[in-house]
Parts: sequence; C-alpha cells; structure tokens
Amino acid sequence: MPQASRLPQATRGRPATTGPVARSVTLPGAGTRLRTVGSRRADQNGPVTSFTIESQFCGPDESANGGYTCGVVAGLIEGDAEVTLRYPPPLETRLDVTYLSDGVTVGRGDFLVAEATVVEWSLHVPEPPTLEQAATAVTGYPGFTTHEFPNCFVCGIDRNPGDGLRLFTGPVADRDDGLVACPWVPDPGLPSTSGFVDPEIVWAVLDCPGAWAEHRAEEDHPPVVLGRMAARIVIPVPVEGSYIAAGWPTGRDGRKLYSGTALWAEDGTLHGYARQTWIVVSQ
Repeated sequence: MPQASRLPQATRGRPATTGPVARSVTLPGAGTRLRTVGSRRADQNGPVTSFTIESQFCGPDESANGGYTCGVVAGLIEGDAEVTLRYPPPLETRLDVTYLSDGVTVGRGDFLVAEATVVEWSLHVPEPPTLEQAATAVTGYPGFTTHEFPNCFVCGIDRNPGDGLRLFTGPVADRDDGLVACPWVPDPGLPSTSGFVDPEIVWAVLDCPGAWAEHRAEEDHPPVVLGRMAARIVIPVPVEGSYIAAGWPTGRDGRKLYSGTALWAEDGTLHGYARQTWIVVSQ
C-alpha cells in the first residue's frame, strides 16, 4: 500500500492567491452539492477547504475506496485531473484542502493523503461488449471465490443492493484484450444531481474494474490498491439507465500495474473512461 509522505503540503507548489476567500466547509462522502466559483468547487460561502469521507465509501475496511476518493479530490479543480494517492484515505476524518498554483493537495497536518493536477492524457478504449456478454461475464467474477476487500463500496460481495455498487466484473468471452465487464444499474438512492449520478460515484465505477482486469492478467493474482487515477466523464450518467462497466490491463512495471476502464450505456455510448496505476500489496 502506498506509504505516507511526511512532507509539508506547501512543498508541492506555491499556494494559490487568487479567487474567492476560502472558508472551512465539511463535505460528507455522500456529497453536499457544490457549485463552481471561479476555478474551484465551492459551496455558497466559498471554496471547500476540508471534507470527510463517510464509512459507506470504504475500499479496505479501514480506508476509503480509491476511485471515490480520487473523484472527490478531482472535483476540487477544473479540467482533466489526475489524482495520486500518497496514503490510504482515512474514513470519518476531516481532510484539509490546500489550493496550489498547479492543483490541490489533501491531507491532515504534515501527512499528504492525495494530490491532484491537471494533465493532458489519452487512452485507447476498446469496443464495448454487449449487455448480454457483460451479464454472462459476471458468473466468472473472481471475487466470488477470493476477495481481499469484500466490503468494498464498489466491488465488495458483502455489500447489499443500494448500499454498495456491486460491480462484479468477470472475463468477457472471445476477447483477446483481457476485458472484464459487468452490467450496472444505478440505485436511485445513490448521490445524484438533477437526475445524473454524481461525478465521484462515476469515478468509483471506473475504479475497481481495472483491478479485476489485472487479477485476470497476472498469474499470481496479487492484491492491489489504487495509486493513481485520471478519469474523463464524456457524457453525464443518468440515474435511470442500464450500463456496462469494464476494465482491461495495459502493462506492468515491477510492483506497478496499469489498466484502463470504461463505462458505456446499454447501446454502446461511451460515458466515461479512466487510466490507473495499481500498487501490488506486499505480502
């Protein structure tokens, strides 16, 4: 798991000095809705300077789901954000936001939990499977047999419908790209705005399928945690709809594994995609 970085937050860049006056605001994991002020997410009183992730949104039992956390942090800046997790994101703990000239950092005291910058990136997205193929693939979900994080908000087998996303991605038949996939129908109780699933939830959907793609690609099936993620929501995701979530492996470098993920509508319309770096957990 990524280790803590004992660095003062200001070492990542110069604090931003323009824009509205910042105020202390706590953002629950379920998402107090934010509006944009200048280039930063804010409530009616100014930019968000702290937030708390609720325990519902866990990955491992004691820390937050990586994709959900990255989505919350990415929402603090405008543009295509890439978020790096430097330490397991704590649950039910206030995390302070520092705005810099080139992005944001999130942490607690001198502990750096995450940082985000705007980057230019691209990803080759494969052809989507059909909804029927994705449904068939669920039967091969490896997590039904062995799961390191069975309570994960996104892919945990111990989460009840409406409480977790329950994305059980399995190998898609007759594919040579290592694709894993499953259907997804958003629960109407998920955080949403004006009929669309909130962005941090979409980032979560684009998270775990990449890990299970790596599980399929690696013979030793090592447990992994998210280290870095960049996602792009092409089209907002309506709460009412049926979707296909998928992931595929893109490479390995030592303990770092790389993958891509995507979310399509039932008719194959691409709603979002992401690239990820996963870290193999030391045994």
